[in-house]
Amino acid sequence: MINCRFQRCLPFLVPALLLAAAAARPALPSPSQQDAAAVEARIARVESGLLPAFVVAGQPLPAKPLSQRMAEMKTSGFSVAVINNGTIEWAKGYGATETGTVTPVTAQTLFQAASISKPVAALAALRLVEQGKLALDEDVNAKLASWKVPENDFTKTEKVTLRRLLSHSAGLTVHGFGGYAADAPVPTLVQVLEGAKPANSGAVRVDIVPGTIWRYSGGGYTVAQLLMTDVTGRPFPDLMAELVLKPVGMTDSTYEQPLPEARRGAAASGHTSDGKLVPGRYHTYPEMAAAGLWTTPTDLAKFLLEIERARRGASAVLSQARALEMTTAQKPGYGLGLSLDGLGKSASFGHGGSNEGFQCQMTAFFEGGRGAVVMTNGDRGGFLAGEILRAVAREYDWPALKPVEKKVVAVDAKALASFEGRYELQPGRFLDVKLEGGTLFVGDVEGKVELYPESETRFFDTAEGHIIVFVKGPDGRADHMLIDGQLKAPRR
Repeated sequence: MINCRFQRCLPFLVPALLLAAAAARPALPSPSQQDAAAVEARIARVESGLLPAFVVAGQPLPAKPLSQRMAEMKTSGFSVAVINNGTIEWAKGYGATETGTVTPVTAQTLFQAASISKPVAALAALRLVEQGKLALDEDVNAKLASWKVPENDFTKTEKVTLRRLLSHSAGLTVHGFGGYAADAPVPTLVQVLEGAKPANSGAVRVDIVPGTIWRYSGGGYTVAQLLMTDVTGRPFPDLMAELVLKPVGMTDSTYEQPLPEARRGAAASGHTSDGKLVPGRYHTYPEMAAAGLWTTPTDLAKFLLEIERARRGASAVLSQARALEMTTAQKPGYGLGLSLDGLGKSASFGHGGSNEGFQCQMTAFFEGGRGAVVMTNGDRGGFLAGEILRAVAREYDWPALKPVEKKVVAVDAKALASFEGRYELQPGRFLDVKLEGGTLFVGDVEGKVELYPESETRFFDTAEGHIIVFVKGPDGRADHMLIDGQLKAPRR
């Protein structure tokens, strides 16, 4: 997922407090006290050793302290849970729930999970499949009652199915949702699907033959949400509590949107990329399956452990066969609700999330009972989450997610000059590429980062972990840049 200056652009803020009390060690510690001291030492090493995605070959590993990166990423607070040997070894909150306050983030502080809502919703859908109320490969229009997926030329022979909805291969539009400000009217789910006011997103429609390609679609998960409520007749938050949250033990979680008054005191507030408070603290997401979960890293760690147990046939929530199907690629890199990565001992499953003012990441390995969840209340928190995960990966000797060492090559200054210019990320959002003293930089109003050349046209940065490829036009100058293989930014 592309973050910050390459997507919404995010903020800074010196955290109000860092909750890191080191336990006193008695002269003759018991085995349990020794274990606790060892965990505290691990936590301290993680906190002091945040790591970038890329490092330059031959240079020292640029580990940085957590407090520095929180300030630089203008993220006021975040929370972490780490899984080791099949259990949650530690969970901890850092910073403040809201800029300008001293209310500390704790392990029980609620964050918006954003797109991490999707795999949790997918588990509920699979439970309904096991109960015989839904079928993975049936045309969803057979069960949808309050709205139907509009048929067109793309659906003549291939249909939208639950399997395709959960694996982002149903050919449906609408990548994601912006949510609704605290004082804005909130549409019904059918209005969202129709793109009808007061919905602020387009209509969800099939514009690719279902089953042919993978294309991320929050719209597809919104169809899945309606499908689940139509077949059960239950409000979605109640259904999710019954099917997943309570059975898994996710006691601090809810899909209620907007967040009920009784829970608001436990919730973190979202912050924009410049560190300012999101007006009204956070947005409301009626697209609950796609983006509506409020939760904690500890509860998401419980979810990851439940999937791992189910894969071993040791879960009362989901069968082994269904769990293996959930964690098997339906299209490259994605199962049923879960992102998949790596092979062999490096094989992992998880998801990321990005709502207005919130960024989060979760991951777990298929083997070894290892993983972690990081949730932040800042639009630049995605970078912080990645750096924390890499620090955890180094400390716990994970088989993946450690910094990648890259070699830098020499590129002629004339060739570098051909990339200078302004590139448009989205309407009204630009990046400037400039050559200064023989070095190429990319930046916007929030600052600039150095680009390191891997070849004459391929570059990386160590600040935010992006890969940028410049594509030349007929005149030999850059026509556009491709960012992380996902975002095409034309030169203006």
